[in-house]
Amino acid sequence: MKKHNLYALVAAGLLASGMSVSSASAADLGGNCCADLEERIAELEATTARKGNRKVSLTVSGWVGQQVTFWDDGVESNTYVHDLGSTLGSHVKFTGSAQISPGWSAGYVLQLEAIGSDGLTTDQGTAGVLGNGPDGPGALTGVANSVQTLQSYWFIKSDQLGKVSVGKQSQASDNTAILVDGSGSLVPANWVAYDTNAFAVRGLGAGTMIWGGTQGCFGMGGAWGDCNGLTQNVVRYDSPTFGGFSISASWGEDDMWDVAGRYAGEWAGFKVAAAAAYNEVTDNRYNQGTLASLGGNPDMDYFQAGLFVMHVPTGLFGLVNYGDLDVDAANGAGAYDAQTWYGKIGLRSRLSALGHTVFYGEYLNGQDGAIDLQFLGTTGAYGVAGNGGSSELEVWGGGIVQEVDAAAMSVWVKYRHMSFDATGVDAGGGIGGATVGVSAEDFQYVGVGGLINF
Repeated sequence: MKKHNLYALVAAGLLASGMSVSSASAADLGGNCCADLEERIAELEATTARKGNRKVSLTVSGWVGQQVTFWDDGVESNTYVHDLGSTLGSHVKFTGSAQISPGWSAGYVLQLEAIGSDGLTTDQGTAGVLGNGPDGPGALTGVANSVQTLQSYWFIKSDQLGKVSVGKQSQASDNTAILVDGSGSLVPANWVAYDTNAFAVRGLGAGTMIWGGTQGCFGMGGAWGDCNGLTQNVVRYDSPTFGGFSISASWGEDDMWDVAGRYAGEWAGFKVAAAAAYNEVTDNRYNQGTLASLGGNPDMDYFQAGLFVMHVPTGLFGLVNYGDLDVDAANGAGAYDAQTWYGKIGLRSRLSALGHTVFYGEYLNGQDGAIDLQFLGTTGAYGVAGNGGSSELEVWGGGIVQEVDAAAMSVWVKYRHMSFDATGVDAGGGIGGATVGVSAEDFQYVGVGGLINF
């Protein structure tokens, strides 16, 4: 800001407070007036938040999102207010970059997530599998009402060669399949068990299973189609985009590696986005590899793919996601192959001056991915999948999303119905005894939520 502009602002403030300065008084101040004023302005500037230093820029962004959920598990019903779930919850992101030379830059990302009542760890409020209650901890920290570091990494980027990032961040395969969704309904409707992950499944007798375990990602973090879904300490490479195509790869300690490919473009009035990723995990922290029953670290592979197509003139769209999880233990214990399909169709249309309105219907089918978490970590039990049985999870629903452009906001109302059937489950809820078939109580809920960006 120029000096004369600053002086004008200060003078305006003095006048507004009712103070007057006569010409005689101004003359009495002498030559020190400007020096004193400049010193005071420098003090104020020193206490003001900047957009970074002279070399590195700073951008602050993020969103705040909450949802009210009315649920019925076949035995009990209730209403909760909760966050949207770790990795999708309210957060603030600090992003910086600096120009090194033409075509080269360096920067950083620091993303902090505020977790009050995490949708991923909210359950019926009983002493269930996770025992977190409606105000459960954040999935990453295990501490209620916490602020957790979701991402913290630095990067070096070349316009011609791509970007290398080092630190805690999304690996190349994190949410690859679902991020192609350009309908505007990605947050309320996807193949992740954000709202119901920790809720106990009713009707299993002595067994204890959560809805996230009905199509689990044993050893990889996540549930349903969101395998390997937590941020990790990795080295990641992202290529430049050529003709709409790009590739990514990452490696994480002890050990995880993955590779992903993406495409986005428009053809004859159709927007098309596609992505696929493959990753392998043998990390003790996630796969309970120290259990003797596994015969060492399991080798877990996950392949996922997603395709999104929207007819731009009409707003009609369709999304399909596919995931395949293959677990192979050294001694064959607990080995299984689970598959997840997710589809969504709908209409994105501008019906009012507020912004686009999105109508959608969704369906998820999960095969042979059930995991019994009651015994996990003590006996190495893997529920129906590891007991030679079979399982099926079905989720269907629909909703409406209203975008509010003037406030960078989205609000929605949605309905979901979930059902689970399995054979090969122990009558006692674990592995090693007589097996029985189960047909659990259905779970259904209505969610009313909103998200505002900043």
